[in-house]
Amino acid sequence: MREHKGSSFKTLIEILIVSTRLGFTSFGGPIAHLGYFYEEYLRKRKWLDEKSYADLVTFCQFLPGPASSQVGIGLGVMRGGLLGGVVSFLGFTLRWLSMFDSFYRAGSLVFGGGHVVLPLLEQEFVPAGMVSKEAFLAGYGAVQAVPGPLFTFAAYLGAVMGGWQGGTLAAIAIFLPAFLLILGALPYWDALRRNPKLKGALAGVNAAVVGILISAFYFPIWTSAILNQIDFAFAAVLFSMLAYWKLPPWVAVVTGVIGGFLLSLL
Repeated sequence: MREHKGSSFKTLIEILIVSTRLGFTSFGGPIAHLGYFYEEYLRKRKWLDEKSYADLVTFCQFLPGPASSQVGIGLGVMRGGLLGGVVSFLGFTLRWLSMFDSFYRAGSLVFGGGHVVLPLLEQEFVPAGMVSKEAFLAGYGAVQAVPGPLFTFAAYLGAVMGGWQGGTLAAIAIFLPAFLLILGALPYWDALRRNPKLKGALAGVNAAVVGILISAFYFPIWTSAILNQIDFAFAAVLFSMLAYWKLPPWVAVVTGVIGGFLLSLL
């Protein structure tokens, strides 16, 4: 086992680069992460021997908390001291911090409900290749059939990108602003709602929300789903089921799934 020679700048940069790369490329959960660590830190870089690594993994399994993250921190400490552990943690979790930031900002900037968040999330994750357009639209359609707030769509996106940990993180991040805002603003609402300037601002926000909803309906939903006359006619039937026949949304979703499957056979 190699003992660290102090938290030199070069050593810390090396730890940061390696841990950040692993954070963005290590998929598959804690067990897979331990395999990535073994390949990178032992076989490739030889930062420590197999016995030391096995002892560290055993120790982290004994402790409560996320074992793979603790192993990453421990490797950083063994290589670069306390600062090495901090740098290793930041690098390995940078992907998760970035994901948390994206969902938190989406939850903070949305006015008017869950449908308005669709274009924000689409622009955040689809162009970057983190979620494919097909997976994005499929999840959006599935969430429509599930009771509860549409913001749960964030949990689906998080799960696509990072498994159940990503889904949990995304759900917490997107709902956290609403929780904090209601706690902070509710005690002052009686005074705020009587402010004429605030009423004017809210009217402007409502108008903007209508525009955003229309935009979200056209892109990416309409441009990706309505490709020909048959698609248009099928969408019109589903719309009629909701608007005129007043059927439950889940009926329209199930009908859409069955109809889409049958149309794909033509």
